[in-house]
Amino acid sequence: MAERWFDMQIATPIHAQARLSTYNEDLPQPLELISTPTVDTATAARFLNRRPQTLRGWACNEDGPVRCIRINGRLAWPVADLRRVLGVAA
Repeated sequence: MAERWFDMQIATPIHAQARLSTYNEDLPQPLELISTPTVDTATAARFLNRRPQTLRGWACNEDGPVRCIRINGRLAWPVADLRRVLGVAA
């Protein structure tokens, strides 16, 4: 029993660290330098400091601060709207 408790204590922090490292990845480039009209959900979530699932919920409910557009069934987030919400100059 003692060994099993010890293993659980070690596994939890490692799992939490792995989850945080994928969520807090560095942004690919500053929002001011993005030249494409839209970005994907993961990139928009990093800029907005939200999880991608939150943005997907906004898309389903159509109630978020940024409205997505759908391109061939995929979500795309307008860079102009991201800049507006975040107060970044174009």
